[in-house]
Amino acid sequence: MEKRFLTPIETTQLITDNGRRILTQPVSRTWVLSLLAGFYIAFGAELATLVTSDTAQHFGVGVSRLLGGSVFSLGLMLVVICGAELFTGNSLLTKAALQGQITWLKIAENWLIVIIGNLLGSLFLAWMMVESELWQIGRVAEHAVNIAAAKCELSFGVALVRGILCNWLVCLAVFMAAAARDIPGKMLACYAPIMAFVASGFEHSVANMYFIPTGLLLKAELGLNLPNLTWSRFFIDNLVPVTLGNIIGGVVFVGFAYWFAYLKGVKSDRQ
Repeated sequence: MEKRFLTPIETTQLITDNGRRILTQPVSRTWVLSLLAGFYIAFGAELATLVTSDTAQHFGVGVSRLLGGSVFSLGLMLVVICGAELFTGNSLLTKAALQGQITWLKIAENWLIVIIGNLLGSLFLAWMMVESELWQIGRVAEHAVNIAAAKCELSFGVALVRGILCNWLVCLAVFMAAAARDIPGKMLACYAPIMAFVASGFEHSVANMYFIPTGLLLKAELGLNLPNLTWSRFFIDNLVPVTLGNIIGGVVFVGFAYWFAYLKGVKSDRQ
């Protein structure tokens, strides 16, 4: 009978070996898959915005966050099952570098392409959602602007720590999804950690590439006066610390931790 899941050591080895793909993967493919990941995470973020736009007033903040996190998990499910290059998940590429299968320069090159592709994909979906005028439903526009404004008002330290906590969970979701051998297992692996990080209020750099630009576009559309919600605050006050936090959370607490536990000192025959 075929195994339904891989053990942690088997999963660690699988992810490490998969990291070697960036040595031969065409740059054009990386760009396309990066754009797709931006689209997919934006779909999850858009759905979470809609679902949570009025649930708190009826069911309370906790239930609203639970529902928002539940539907947001669609984004990672699409990334994992359909295939895409997500910057936060690519923190796990460091396992291959630690094992000597790829260079740190190749990781930096991959991260640069992927984060730009994720940003462009998220911005495109944000623009499309504003153009669709679906924000006119209920309190969606107000809620979207409030989400964006709140994220831009976080201090550097708070955004950094929330970014660490977020990608710790995201990379665990990717780890578990890699361990699962069937689609229902991969979906469940994506669901629980992603629901947890959204419900907890942690910060995800790629999700914020949709949330904050959407708020900015709606701010302009509605002519709102929100001095703390600006493009410069998006990039400098949110995206920079959250991205740094995401890197730390994924690289240190998942990538390095599992490499150290299972592969450190183990000679690789795939170099």
